[in-house]
Amino acid sequence: MSTQHGDTVTADGNPSTRLLSPVTLGRGLAVIRILLGLTYLFNGLAKVFDVRSINFLGFRASLIGREDPAGIMQSQGLESNGGEGTALPLIQDITRFMLDNYDVVKWVLTGAELIAGILLVLGLASRLGALIAFLLAIYVQALYYSSGVWLFEEPLIWVPLLLLAIVASGRVWGLDAKPAAARLERERGTWPF
Repeated sequence: MSTQHGDTVTADGNPSTRLLSPVTLGRGLAVIRILLGLTYLFNGLAKVFDVRSINFLGFRASLIGREDPAGIMQSQGLESNGGEGTALPLIQDITRFMLDNYDVVKWVLTGAELIAGILLVLGLASRLGALIAFLLAIYVQALYYSSGVWLFEEPLIWVPLLLLAIVASGRVWGLDAKPAAARLERERGTWPF
């Protein structure tokens, strides 16, 4: 429950029994938003520059380069070439279309990752950025539907993105804050909804 102006979250409706302040909640969601934004931004940049690995001061990691998604879609999305593929027929059709047009799809994918990453990191139109990233992630979830991957591997990405698409997380540490503050002043609504 919250007070009339939404300034506290309480267990029993008593303002003195604060469980979590909206400021703390907003900061937590902003951290998740920025982390996921950086993930999509770096993967988009990896595709622009076709970088598959980084080595910085002893830290080594891999990224998904420009051509890597085609290999993933081929091995996980189709029941051909000895792979089991996904058990979802619609996803097989979408994957076939994307592979047949991969010369264009790779740039659309790159652009979508860059846009989603930039919007999430900046907290600008953060719900739109989260929605774009969510759609990319839910496709991967469907692609891996019957592949035997770890049960929680993909939901660890798309569930927070779905939450960020619902909640206006860009109002804390983001550029969505200024328009939101003006609108809240007019409507006297409660953050984060």
